[in-house]
Amino acid sequence: MTKGKKFISCRNTLWILAFWGFGVNYMLRNNLNLAIVAMVIPPKTSAIDSECVMEHLSKNISNHNYQDLINISNAETLKTILMDEKGLDDRYPWNEYQQGLVLGAYYWLHWVLQLPGGLLARKYGTKLIFGLGNVLVAFLGFFIPVATRYSLNALIFLRVLQGSIAGVVWPSMHDMTAKWIPPNERSRFVSSYLGSSVGAAITYPLCATIIAGYGWEAVFYVTSIVGVVWYIFWLCLVYDSPRLHPRISIEEKDYILRSLAEKTEENDEISVTGNRKVPWKAILSSIPFWVTIMAHWGGVWGFITLMTQAPSYFNYVQGWNINATGVLSGSPHIARMAFSYLFSMLSDWLLRTRRLSLSGVRKLANLVCAGGQCLLTIGLSLSGCEPAHAAFFMIAGTAINGAVSSGTIPAFVDLSPNYASVLFGICNLVTTPAGFLSSLVVGILTNNNQTIGQWRLVFLISAANLSLSCIIHLLWGTSMQQPWNNYFITKKSSTDTGTDCKDGEELVIFLANKSDTKEDELMQDKCKKDTHSDSKIINTKVLKSSAGVSEST
Repeated sequence: MTKGKKFISCRNTLWILAFWGFGVNYMLRNNLNLAIVAMVIPPKTSAIDSECVMEHLSKNISNHNYQDLINISNAETLKTILMDEKGLDDRYPWNEYQQGLVLGAYYWLHWVLQLPGGLLARKYGTKLIFGLGNVLVAFLGFFIPVATRYSLNALIFLRVLQGSIAGVVWPSMHDMTAKWIPPNERSRFVSSYLGSSVGAAITYPLCATIIAGYGWEAVFYVTSIVGVVWYIFWLCLVYDSPRLHPRISIEEKDYILRSLAEKTEENDEISVTGNRKVPWKAILSSIPFWVTIMAHWGGVWGFITLMTQAPSYFNYVQGWNINATGVLSGSPHIARMAFSYLFSMLSDWLLRTRRLSLSGVRKLANLVCAGGQCLLTIGLSLSGCEPAHAAFFMIAGTAINGAVSSGTIPAFVDLSPNYASVLFGICNLVTTPAGFLSSLVVGILTNNNQTIGQWRLVFLISAANLSLSCIIHLLWGTSMQQPWNNYFITKKSSTDTGTDCKDGEELVIFLANKSDTKEDELMQDKCKKDTHSDSKIINTKVLKSSAGVSEST
């Protein structure tokens, strides 16, 4: 994203703020995942009594007497993994099932505003919807300590409210991506969505440090302040389209508009951001769209299982203390972001050099993301009480998920850039339940039963979801732009269209999707009866689609 820039292009500025916006989104989402370890009274079956710690003790005691165990290096290992049980006064006696409810509450209604988020972004702009989605969640974060002290139900209610508001964030960004980013830059730009990984990576060690120094309540104050600061920068520096940006260079603006196949003279164009009605029937009956959703489901289940449950798993099963758990839980997300950016560069190169079609690139990315994570999750389930093995599989499994930025996430823009925010909203509407279902499964399986065997079931269920989604996408997935992307309904007079259609009559305009058609080429100007409705079709000036890269073989 370097063309058309002087010092730093507006696209790069957008990338940076989108990156940190998603980072804030995940920081506010994940702060509770680690904080809950310090909020809950340790169960009697954890720490020194946990299966893995007892196994390590058994091995050591068989070779050393008790005094040796204290004096030699194994004592340092035990000191690291034993849970710090100081300060239990501000902790709560929640069992594993209740903890599962708290951790999953964010996702209970997270799906409700997914589709409205996409529609609202189309109407009011991503700047408003994405920004408010983050800053309102940050504002509510200030009240989590108060709600927790009041009751468990109050905390759950607040997390449900946070999750529902945050539902607008992800689908709203797709609308801005379609308006700002040329097709051959989309994989790299969508890597900004993986700012979520950096947000998560920062959150875990940051929360561990804050908890150690100031207690768990400070976690929510600090992360909420970060969200408010980000919003100030977003409000001042981001605009919904190149046309609205007051400081964009002429070169960059022209480059973007040419790449998106829009004319720069506003009076001569039919804008792809015009008064479009959503072709609901065509979208909801689209097989490629639903295949992409199924592919995304597995990735969501697998990623959320590792992201949400890793702190509890390493704390209660492997016996690590909160500082070690924080560092370990955060590091995979840095690796995920790095992997995402590198894989996105590979994907864009494969497209530029035509070594793979667009569908081929998306399938490759999902194979790496879902298929690779499936194998690594199985490895995690079989790692037993080997903390080094468990840490490796967890880090690698999270990192490889970064390929999603070149897989299912941009695939919705490929299918229909004009309705990308709507598609992603529907997708999140369907896939968000994976978040609370995975937490519910963990709560049910591990309630008063924090054993390797039960956690193995958790990870194998996750692997099953990943493998199924991978296979479905490989067999039936495609990223070819769908015909209904070029569906435009408006009301025009006959003088506007130069046709014999009656004034005020509803016209259905289909913008051509042919990359080899000249922008100024005129098609036959006449009204035709639509065989599928009572509307009429008018063929008008052919515009290159803004949908992105067309299929190549």
